[in-house]
Amino acid sequence: MKKIQTETQAEDAAKVTELVAKLNRYRHEYYNLAAPSVSDAVYDHLFDELQELEKRTGIILSNSPTQTVGAVPVSSLKKVKHSIPLLSLDKTKQMEELLEMAGKSVSLLMLKLDGLTVKLCYEDGRLVEASTRGDGETGEMVIHNIPAFYNVPVSIPHKGRLVVTGEGIIHQDDFERIKGEIPSADGKGACNARNLAAGSIRLLDPAACRKRHIHFYAINVIEGMEVFGEIADSRGKLLEALLQLGFEICPFVPLPEKISLEGMKHAVRYMDNNAAYRKLPIDGMVLRYDSLSYSRGCGKTGHHYKDGIAYKFEDEVQETVFRSVEWTPGRSGEIAPVAVFDAVEIDGCCVSRASLHNISFIRDLELHPGCRILVSRRNMIIPHIEDNIDRGHYEKGMIPEKCPCCGNPVRIYARKGGNGRTIETLHCDNPDCRNQLLRKLVHFAGKKAMDISGISEAVIDKFIEKGFLHTCQDFYYLDRYRDEIIRMEGFGERSYEKLQESIEKSCHTTFVRYVVAMDIPLVGRTAGRVLDSFFKGNLQEFAKAAVDCFDFTSLPEFGEKMSRSIWEWFHDWDNLKLWKTLQKEFHFEEREEKTMRNRTENNPFAGCTVVATGKLENFTRDSINSRITSLGATAGSSVTRKTDYLICGEKPGSKLAKARELGIPVLTEQEFLAMIPA
Repeated sequence: MKKIQTETQAEDAAKVTELVAKLNRYRHEYYNLAAPSVSDAVYDHLFDELQELEKRTGIILSNSPTQTVGAVPVSSLKKVKHSIPLLSLDKTKQMEELLEMAGKSVSLLMLKLDGLTVKLCYEDGRLVEASTRGDGETGEMVIHNIPAFYNVPVSIPHKGRLVVTGEGIIHQDDFERIKGEIPSADGKGACNARNLAAGSIRLLDPAACRKRHIHFYAINVIEGMEVFGEIADSRGKLLEALLQLGFEICPFVPLPEKISLEGMKHAVRYMDNNAAYRKLPIDGMVLRYDSLSYSRGCGKTGHHYKDGIAYKFEDEVQETVFRSVEWTPGRSGEIAPVAVFDAVEIDGCCVSRASLHNISFIRDLELHPGCRILVSRRNMIIPHIEDNIDRGHYEKGMIPEKCPCCGNPVRIYARKGGNGRTIETLHCDNPDCRNQLLRKLVHFAGKKAMDISGISEAVIDKFIEKGFLHTCQDFYYLDRYRDEIIRMEGFGERSYEKLQESIEKSCHTTFVRYVVAMDIPLVGRTAGRVLDSFFKGNLQEFAKAAVDCFDFTSLPEFGEKMSRSIWEWFHDWDNLKLWKTLQKEFHFEEREEKTMRNRTENNPFAGCTVVATGKLENFTRDSINSRITSLGATAGSSVTRKTDYLICGEKPGSKLAKARELGIPVLTEQEFLAMIPA
C-alpha cells in the first residue's frame, strides 16, 4: 500500500511540474510574444487543474502561475519593479457569484477590457514611467511608446505622485480596418484586437506603434489617492476625478446596494451594449467594491485580489459532427443514451461524448449520423448538445429494439414532464441484466451507502462474471470464494484481507446509509436524514409506514413523486424481502437523541429547515448537514418557501439568488457558528 501511495505522490509531483512548465510557456507566448498557441479557455482550464492539484497535494512550485500574474518579461525592454503588486482577480461564469459579492458592500460593475495592462506614474504633473504589468511583480518599460498612444496625457495639473493603472486597447473598428495589414509575431497575422494591442505596446519603434491606434482607459488609482481629499475612499469618484486630469476611464456603473438577480442581468446587458456602442473589445465584466478601505480589508492571494471578481461570458459553443448513440442500461433498468461525435476542444477540454437524456431529447434535436451539431460544456463542466444545424432527417433506427447488454426486448416508457410535455425513455425489464446488476452493486458499495472501500467497479464486474455476486447480500459471503479471489490477477492474500476488513467494517452502519444503499428512487442522503429523524432511526417503523402508504409529503423536502416512489418500492415483494433479510448482516448504530433547548431562547435552528450552499471553510457538505441535523433542524437540499435559513459559503450559485428572491435569511458560516448554542 505504501508503495502505491509513493507512486501516486510521484505522479502528482510530476503532473504539477508538467502543468507549471506548460502554463509558463503559454504565458510567455501570451504576454511576451503576443502570439498565444492556445485559447484563453485552454489556459484557464489548465490553470484550474493546477490550482486544484496544488490544493490536494500541497505541492506548490516557486514559479507556479498560481503564485504570480502574467509572465516574467524576457524582451530587451528595461525591467520595472512594481512597488505595489499588480495582481489579477478571481474569475467566474456564474452571475450568482457576482450577486453574492455585490451583497457585501457597495460595488461597481466595469467592463473587462481585453488589451494589455499598463501602469502610468506621474511626479508633480509629469509622466516619468509607463510600464506593463508583466508578472505582477516586474513589468517592462514602455514609456517610449506613450507618445504613440492616442489619449495618454503626458502632463497633468497635479502635484505630488500619482500612479494610475489601466488597459491599452485597440477599438474593434480600428482592428477590423488594420488587422490584414499587420502580421503578428508568429507571422500568421493578427488574430484579435487583444493580441495586436499587446504586441504593439511593446514594440521598440514608436512610429510602428502609432499605426496601431492604441488607446488607454484608466481603471484604478493605486498611489496618490490622498490628494483627492474626501473622495479618496470611493473608487468610482476617484475614476471620475481622473477625467478632470485628461484621462479616459473604463466605463462603469454603480450597483444598487440590494440588487436582485434580474437587476444584475440588466446591468450586465447595459454594459455589454455600452461596449458594443463604443467599439471596445471586452471578454466579460468586472465587479469591484467602491470603498477602497473595504477593498483593502478583503485581502489578497499571491495571484489575485479578493475585492472583486471577473465575470466571463457564456459557455463556449463549438460545431462538430454527430456520429452515433451508445445505449447503457442503468441500475433502475432505464437505458441511457450517450451521443458520440467528432472530438472538439471546448474550454480547454477534448470532448467527444455527451448525454442525450432520453428518446424525446433525441427526437426533438432530429439527430441523424453525419449531422452537424453545436456542443458546449455547460458551466465549464458538463458536455451538452445545444442544437442540430442539419435538421429534417431524424433517424428512428437509432433507437434499439433489444437491450445492448442482455439482448432482451426493450420497452419505451412515456411520462409527463414538469412542463406538461411527454418524455419517453427506454427500459430493459430483465432483472438479471448484467449491467443493471453491476450498477446496483456499485451503488450499494459506494461511499454514501455501505462504503466498502477497496472494491472498484472493475472488481465488482469480475466478481459478477465469476458468479461470486448475484445480490447485494452476496458481499457478506465472499469468504466462500477466498482461494479463488486470492488467485485472481491483481489480488493476493493482503488485498483479500483488506477487502474483508472493509466489508466487516461496513456491517456497522446507520439508518441513513442503509436507506441510501437500498436505492429507493429519489431517496438520497438528505431524504434519508429526514426519515431517520422522523422515525427515530427505526427501520421497521419506516417500512410499515411505507407499506401502509403513509403520506410522506408531510415531511420536509418530500413531494408527491418521492412519496409515491417509496410506496411503489415497498410494494414490490423482491424489494421488501431484500429490505428485511439484508438487515440481518448489520449492526445498526444507536441513534443519539438530543434534548433541544427552547428555540427562541437558545437554539434558533430547532424545527427549522436549513440549506447550505457554496464552499465552506470548516465543513464538507456531509458534515454541515450532519451539524444541522444535530441541532434539531432539517438539512434541506434546495431553497423553497419552507426554507428558514441559507448558510452561504464561497461560490454559492443559484441558491443564494433564490433565497434573496424569497426573502430568506442568509447566514455566513461564521454567523451560523455564532448562533449555535454553547
